[in-house]
Formats: sequence, structure tokens, C-alpha cells
Amino acid sequence: VTSFGPTTTTFVQPEPIPSPRDFVLWSLFNTIFCNPFCLGFIALVFSVKARDRKIAQDPAAASTFGRTAKQLNIAALFLSIITFTLFIVLLVLYYSNP
Repeated sequence: VTSFGPTTTTFVQPEPIPSPRDFVLWSLFNTIFCNPFCLGFIALVFSVKARDRKIAQDPAAASTFGRTAKQLNIAALFLSIITFTLFIVLLVLYYSNP
């Protein structure tokens, strides 16, 4: 007579690796609305490269391209805000003096 005992199966789930960000929407926004020196377009190119590398399961390259896209987006947004603010100030100064 053969007896079988209870079977115990243990499954250890690995830690999930966070997916690198690609900043495509922010890059698209900057391409359309805030595009000084074509920085928004260049950020969009790097964002698409980051997304391609993420799909190709290359998180190191995706992270590098994503970081570059983020830095370009910050620069584009900063320059756009400075330019817009300067334009408003000059416009107010021009029309406030008779």
C-alpha cells in the first residue's frame, strides 16, 4: 500500500522592476506649445527612443533616453516660461508709457 502525503508548493515572486519613464506626453505637449530651439521636438525623439527600448526589454537604455528626454523637457518648459514672462512684461511696459 502506497500513501501520498500533502504536497506543498512554494512560489517566490521576484521583486517587480520599476519600468523606466519615457515622458512621451510631456514631450508632445512641449513640441506643440513650448518649443524654443526645437527642444520639445528633440525631447520627443528621445521619448520615443525610450519607449522603443522599454518595449525591447532594455531598461538601462530606456532609462538613459528617458532621463535625457526629461532634462530636455525641463529646459524647454523653463525657456518657454521665461520667454512668455518677458514678452508679457515688455508688452505691459510698452503700452503703459504714453
